[in-house]
Amino acid sequence: MEKPTEHSTVRGVVRAVENGEALVEIEQGGCGRCHEEGGCGGQNLTQMFCAGPKSYRVENTVGARPGDHVVVAVAAGSVRRTANLAYGLPLLGIIGGALAGTAFAGDTGGVAGALLGGGSVFSWVRHRTMGAGNFSPRPHIVDRADS
Repeated sequence: MEKPTEHSTVRGVVRAVENGEALVEIEQGGCGRCHEEGGCGGQNLTQMFCAGPKSYRVENTVGARPGDHVVVAVAAGSVRRTANLAYGLPLLGIIGGALAGTAFAGDTGGVAGALLGGGSVFSWVRHRTMGAGNFSPRPHIVDRADS
C-alpha cells in the first residue's frame, strides 16, 4: 500500500487487533493542526461534545499488537471531505427538496420535499461510502512510536 504524499499524523495506543485492522485509542483529539494553515479546527468542535478517549478502527499496515504505541496517518483534507459528504450534501438535498416542494405544493410540499430530498441524498451518500476502500487512502498505522 502506498503512503499518502500529504498527511497528518496522530499518536495512539493499539487496544485491539482484528482482521487486519487495529482499534487505536488516540492520545490527542484530531491532528493537532487546528491553529495552523490548512487545519480544519475539528478538534475544537469535538472537545465540546466528547471528553472521553477516542478510539478508531484503522488499517494495521505494520502488524501492531495491543499495547503498542503507534503513529497513524490521516490523509490531508479527509476530515473536510468526509464532513462535506456527511453534512453538506444532505443539507443541499434538504434545501433543494424544500424549494422544489414549495414550488409545486406550497408549505406542505416544502416540508415533504425537504424530507425526501435530504433523506434521498443521505441514503445515496451512505450507500456510496459504506463499502471497504471507498475512502481511499484510509487512515492507517505508519509506524510504531516510542512510548
